[in-house]
Amino acid sequence: MKNEADNVTQKVIPIQPVPYSLSRQAGEAQTVLDHIVDDFQDNPRSMQYFYDLFRRVYCKGEAVPHDGMLVGTTCIQAPEELIYAFGATPMRLCNGSYHYDQKGADFMPSKSCSLVKATLGMLNSATVIPKIGKPDLIVNPTTCDQKKKSSSMMSDMGYKVYDLEFPNVKESEASRIYWQRSVRQFSAQLRTLTGKKLTKKNLKEAMSKTGRAQAAYRKLHHFRRKSPSLILGKDAMLVTNAYFFDDIGRWTDAVEKLNEELALRDQSGFKAVQSRAPRVLFTGSPPIFPNLKLPLLIEESGGVVVTDDTCSSSRMLYDMTAVDEWLVNDMVDSLADKYLKPCTCPIFTKNEDRRRRLLDLIETFNADGVVYQAFAGCQVYEMEYRSVADEFNKAGIPMLYVETDYSPDDKGQMSTRIEAFLESLKNRRKRRA
Repeated sequence: MKNEADNVTQKVIPIQPVPYSLSRQAGEAQTVLDHIVDDFQDNPRSMQYFYDLFRRVYCKGEAVPHDGMLVGTTCIQAPEELIYAFGATPMRLCNGSYHYDQKGADFMPSKSCSLVKATLGMLNSATVIPKIGKPDLIVNPTTCDQKKKSSSMMSDMGYKVYDLEFPNVKESEASRIYWQRSVRQFSAQLRTLTGKKLTKKNLKEAMSKTGRAQAAYRKLHHFRRKSPSLILGKDAMLVTNAYFFDDIGRWTDAVEKLNEELALRDQSGFKAVQSRAPRVLFTGSPPIFPNLKLPLLIEESGGVVVTDDTCSSSRMLYDMTAVDEWLVNDMVDSLADKYLKPCTCPIFTKNEDRRRRLLDLIETFNADGVVYQAFAGCQVYEMEYRSVADEFNKAGIPMLYVETDYSPDDKGQMSTRIEAFLESLKNRRKRRA
């Protein structure tokens, strides 16, 4: 006698792909964004543009549109004006997701920098967020050693990669000439990629486009000097992180509206924090969304990040291009100078310029202390820590050094250290008063 079950037609139910909104990387971004938006009071109304942008791109996985060819960049040292001038769109690929960090750990050494692991993990993932499509070219400035070595790994993944050779020193005339030649060669590479010619008109228009964005950001930078603060650091950092992938025109419009609101706040005497909130300079390894855990810990503990020197925020947009002669070759050389002379990246053999910059920021923004973040495996920031610490000690400026990575597991320990550091800054201010 046959079993009745044998007569029942077996139905195979296909496995349905999980919607992006339910994925781990979407959940990670959603948690951080909800914290940024919901757990702090008196957010500027103009920040809603940026909150909505990150929600659409990181939490819902919406595609990021772009004009012309797409040129991915792995560092702020890639001259974006040249990319715009050739009718392409630059997009920064540096990633802050712990999900992608774990993806990258599958094929990279465990002691690698979290930023590099996350970036390569994203590029090697079936779901690349932000959803930008496959770049027509990735330009990889040869700055830190791990980014240099990542070039061949990106090529093995099927990406077209161009190594933009960057000098190890910036003080000598030889390094300046070397870098100018590198930028000219990059221009030639873009001409080959796009089939377009670089003209004075196109380059001037591109410089005007980025110049407007820089002017808007410098104004925001100026508003952050106010004491008590008009805006929290977590919002300022979200603004600069949006520059990685947003349309530059829409981004600039949104920053200008934010500046208008901050001007009204300033006139009305509005305070985003308590008058006695410790003012903190943030420096070191760059905070990239959704890995904003250390700046967020500072501000949820009662401090305020009033300025920073990182390649994901203030260092990214602050300097303008100074042109002596409006001829194409001179304009390209002026662009090269803009990306070399003011750079305070610790990859250079000497970092006196960086130490001077940090001390100037302390004075200009009336900061009470410094929080120095170093990702585990980020050798340049780990190695320069002692020289920077010595400089701050001489100037009598307190500094907290935090070695961390993209994992959320150390938040409890970090919170305790941050709270103790901020309390020491308050006590120090009382003694000085």
